[in-house]
Amino acid sequence: MTLTLMIQGTTSDAGKSVTVAGLCRVFKRRGLSVAPFKPQNMALNSAVTPEGGEIGRAQAVQAQACGLLPHTDMNPVLLKPNSDTGAQVIIHGKALSNMEAQDYHAYKKRAMAAVLESHQRLCEQYDVIVVEGAGSPAEINLRANDIANMGFAEAVNCPVVIVADIDRGGVFAHLVGTLDLLSESEQARVTGFIINRFRGDIALLQSGLDWLEERTGKPVIGVVPYIHDLHLEAEDAIDSRQTLSENAIKVVVPVFTRISNHTDFDVLRLHPQVDLKFVGKGEAIPPCDLIILPGSKSTRRDLEYLRSNNWHKDIEKHLRYGGKVLGICGGFQMLGRAVHDPDAIEGDAGSTTGLGLLDMETTLGNEKTLRQVSGHLWAGKAKIRGYEIHAGISTGPALDTPFADVGSHRDGARSADGQIIGSYLHGLFDESETRDSLLKWAGLHDVETLDYAEVIESNIDRLADCLEANLDIEALLSPLTRPNKAQ
Repeated sequence: MTLTLMIQGTTSDAGKSVTVAGLCRVFKRRGLSVAPFKPQNMALNSAVTPEGGEIGRAQAVQAQACGLLPHTDMNPVLLKPNSDTGAQVIIHGKALSNMEAQDYHAYKKRAMAAVLESHQRLCEQYDVIVVEGAGSPAEINLRANDIANMGFAEAVNCPVVIVADIDRGGVFAHLVGTLDLLSESEQARVTGFIINRFRGDIALLQSGLDWLEERTGKPVIGVVPYIHDLHLEAEDAIDSRQTLSENAIKVVVPVFTRISNHTDFDVLRLHPQVDLKFVGKGEAIPPCDLIILPGSKSTRRDLEYLRSNNWHKDIEKHLRYGGKVLGICGGFQMLGRAVHDPDAIEGDAGSTTGLGLLDMETTLGNEKTLRQVSGHLWAGKAKIRGYEIHAGISTGPALDTPFADVGSHRDGARSADGQIIGSYLHGLFDESETRDSLLKWAGLHDVETLDYAEVIESNIDRLADCLEANLDIEALLSPLTRPNKAQ
């Protein structure tokens, strides 16, 4: 008998992702086989599963909390925005097509079938499914054909807990307003509230908790304190927190309009010898040791954005003074002579001139490369491990001097003077040997090795400890029922 619990939030970034990750670890500790699930995710941070599918990175972290490898059934619908009104639609890990918002809204009924298929398969394998909602269930304009929040909860007949972030203020209005905007049947399946990121004396909050329970008839399942320096990969917002030692190199990452997989840089941000700075619109790239051009969901548009901020001039100056440049995925494509999009994969058909720093060109195509890879760097035998998510194929003499040998093929390119590296691999810095080699290449001597996997594991455990101490776990488990398969 499979138990399904859904965590919804009053707003985006209310704490749904971390709550699901923490509860997955809590339930796993209790001897339950547990899996995460997010029916629909809209994010530019994605992960590649072992079977070669694409899901949101938050679900990959949640899978780790369960002690599982990520699987496409954990996030059957992924939307990757490529404009203000459109997105690439990924179903069961594979790109379906680009759709404008109105077209996708009409497609939702078919998307729901994919969602229910995946949920059913997980129910056949695990004791507990912990589901993460998306945004808020009270978005009136999105409620028709909803598959991400209450539409899914109603379809599988599961209980819902609503999370709100008290740190941003207005927590009681958020919770009461959200509940009031739900239908009667939806209100009935809400089994309680979790208040997240509380700072201060809990006694001063008690009168508000009492009022909330009396006003709504729903229990407060717990108040989770603000967990300082919790490091889990962010689903959307870029995290810039860091603690530095005196011996640190300066690394700058320009933030594109459609930056993808900025989680690539989380491990650098946590490294005490890396002073990582994100540079945004209107800011110049300051003097540094290494500039990293990140991935992009709209490479040609972001090339234009790069030039509009005069970052191309900053990069040229940086190279003249001996600095290093690394391009990852879309950032790698930008380093070439041109990016061609004859089939309008990422927008209007056409070509855009690249930075011309590597002798190569890239052509975008309908086939997306999705794979996990491992191998060795070009220099020595440093191990490399990562994953590819790209629609482009790069060709040219620059590729004759590759960045890495990853078994079935060679990845990336290096400039003749050794100042410029390009690679299609995300997660480059997660492997200690690769990270240490790249930091030495960038100019850091006496590199301190950081065990990033252990950092993530310890933070998941720390989160689970906090939830166990501050939530009524039995109250979360008690209302769980078998999904209503007849629906």
